[in-house]
Amino acid sequence: MQLSILKKLSAYLMIGTGLFVSSSCKKSFLDEQLITSKSLQDYKTPLGLDDLSTGVYQGLKFHFNYEWTYESTNYGVDEFTVGGDRTAQMWNSYDANLNSANGDVYAIFANMYSYINSANILIENVPLYYGENANKNTRLGEGYFMRAFNYFKLVKQYGGVPLKLTQTSTLETEFSRNTAQEVFNQIMLDFTKAYSYLPETPADPGRITKYAAAHFLAKAYLTRASELYSDWNNNTKASDLDSCIKYADIVINSGKHSLAANYSDLWNFTTPDGPNEKLPEIILAAQFSNNTSTQGRYGNQIHLYYPSVYQNLPGMVRDIPGDREFQRMRSTDYAVDVFDRVNDSRFWKSFKTRYICNNPTGAPKWTAQYAPTPALANQPKFTGGQESILYIANKPGDTRYTSSDPTKADTSLPTNIARRAPHLFVRYFNGQPENMLGNHGNFEVSRFLALSKFMDGSRNAVASQFGQRDGILARLAETYLIAAEAYGRKGNYTQALPYLNAVRDRAAYKSGEDRAAYVDGGIAYKTNTVATGTYFSYSDKNTYYESNNMSTTTASTLSSMHLNSTADIFNSTNDFYNKLNVSSDADKFIAFILNERSRELMGELMRWEDLARTKTLVTRCTLFNDEAKPSASKHYLRPIPQAFLDANYKNGKPLTADEKAAMQNPGW
Repeated sequence: MQLSILKKLSAYLMIGTGLFVSSSCKKSFLDEQLITSKSLQDYKTPLGLDDLSTGVYQGLKFHFNYEWTYESTNYGVDEFTVGGDRTAQMWNSYDANLNSANGDVYAIFANMYSYINSANILIENVPLYYGENANKNTRLGEGYFMRAFNYFKLVKQYGGVPLKLTQTSTLETEFSRNTAQEVFNQIMLDFTKAYSYLPETPADPGRITKYAAAHFLAKAYLTRASELYSDWNNNTKASDLDSCIKYADIVINSGKHSLAANYSDLWNFTTPDGPNEKLPEIILAAQFSNNTSTQGRYGNQIHLYYPSVYQNLPGMVRDIPGDREFQRMRSTDYAVDVFDRVNDSRFWKSFKTRYICNNPTGAPKWTAQYAPTPALANQPKFTGGQESILYIANKPGDTRYTSSDPTKADTSLPTNIARRAPHLFVRYFNGQPENMLGNHGNFEVSRFLALSKFMDGSRNAVASQFGQRDGILARLAETYLIAAEAYGRKGNYTQALPYLNAVRDRAAYKSGEDRAAYVDGGIAYKTNTVATGTYFSYSDKNTYYESNNMSTTTASTLSSMHLNSTADIFNSTNDFYNKLNVSSDADKFIAFILNERSRELMGELMRWEDLARTKTLVTRCTLFNDEAKPSASKHYLRPIPQAFLDANYKNGKPLTADEKAAMQNPGW
């Protein structure tokens, strides 16, 4: 029984992920055709190795495929907590159900090794069997990149893991753990080789370039220089920070990548393979498309997890642009309050705050008691195409909103705010004080400010889980933040400013910009032939003015967003320094950079790893997540899967209980 589990892992290593051959059209190398009859002999020819190189990209899709996407990255952090569906709550609460027997703990571990084995085949076989074909270096670079990329995920999640650097061709039953230091050393070597072999410009859209390798090499150096590894990284920390800056600058100065002009351009997904998927800001993305045969096992499902429920309110029904609301990821008060919501456009371009009535037959009616005039009694409050749901992201102490009762007329609101929706969700009512753990307003577990970066209106049915938009794995804004953090860690705060300002200046409202304008990927319904009907929930506006209680303006906010000196960082009043109990410049800078990463990268599948590497996870969860209870003694790493330990052998014998315990991470 034990051996069968290890056979399963060994089979993962031998078979790898799905193997494909390419066809010729847009994203041609990714318009794959599944092959089920490949053997290791097939990868001893140039054609077979080309097929395998295409297949290894399937591994990138894994990070957007299923529950593990958000469980391992955005649960149990400061930005998100559990919504109305508690399927995977243990990853947020850190309760006893998150343990070494958890299926997704094993799924991540096993799948990373399957992709590593495919990479090992490329690395070994390309020099032997590829000849001097033009793509030889590219194939070798892809192998080194994928091996480093997957080991990077493993070491961030599990710490030191077994280093398997040769292809698996027979059943193997004995594995020993390498140290995290040894794994990082291998990651640096592999990313460096990938950088040397890969081209500057991809032969096909979506293929890896040397700048993707440089970005992740910079990120790996920064990670190794972080607090989680302080018991052994002293000898490499200084040089790692220098290397981090070197490779980040290579990407920034490459001339191949530039920031999108408008932050909303990143999320303005209008159609599969459309303009926003070709932005030069994107350094690496998992390539999904409307070719359903190539979506991977589950397609891109990340769009499911962030929306709050709208379809069961009167006047509303689930539709394609509104998406299917799995409501796993409920935004915290930190996720809202970390933004300057007057001057920073990223909040209003990241969260959905307005919905349109798409089911007029179910719209509520005025009662005689509350109708503005007797003539409107028993008449619909609103009809299809009118605003139905508003989320108000106001500040604590706001006295403007005094009632959440949807039956009441505008008399419950100040005269300068028009009541345009019967479903009004307000963070703070009638002067309520700040509470960073919820319990205010009429937000609830299923009604919250929903992150909308991943909305997908291109799906082929209202109930479809199979998203078709690409999944971004690296973009230039993060490269800037990586370099900024490295300079800050060196104490060179002034040198960090230009990198921070590149990102923050883009986030400012431009002169003449409509601050109430809004867009998300739900807008792809307009080019989607299956999106039929008269009314849709999609709104092209936000609640900027209703939330901020200010007059209409089109003035630039650049002066408020731009950092003129390091004093703007260390004297900030919007970065929770008092709550976080940080006072030194060094500690304030790390708090600031983590907050800036939230503002720029909110929900983009990296937060848990950021908080773990900086050892701020426990503090931030305690302050900002009402349910998360991580322990500093164990929760900076995931458990080594029990299935792996139970099936592992040593000297031809199953591991003893003591040997398993020695191989497990502390506390698990």
